[in-house]
Amino acid sequence: MHPDDIKSFIELGLKDSTAIVEGDGRHFNAIVICPLFAEKNRIQKQQLVYAALGDRIANGTIHAISIKTFTPDEWHLHNKE
Repeated sequence: MHPDDIKSFIELGLKDSTAIVEGDGRHFNAIVICPLFAEKNRIQKQQLVYAALGDRIANGTIHAISIKTFTPDEWHLHNKE
């Protein structure tokens, strides 16, 4: 699987999201920026991303993924540092 595929799955599954995905075909790192994350805890944010990826983790299509989540405001602050 290519990082662009995962980016597409996330962005199609999470309205108004932006995903930045890197990986080697089996292990991936994703940064996901989405307004839906507002007022959600870390676990709820991760669950939203996993839902967007569907069964691809459970069936082994995506072997491993590390996810960092931000609201647009959090992302803006993160990039000022």
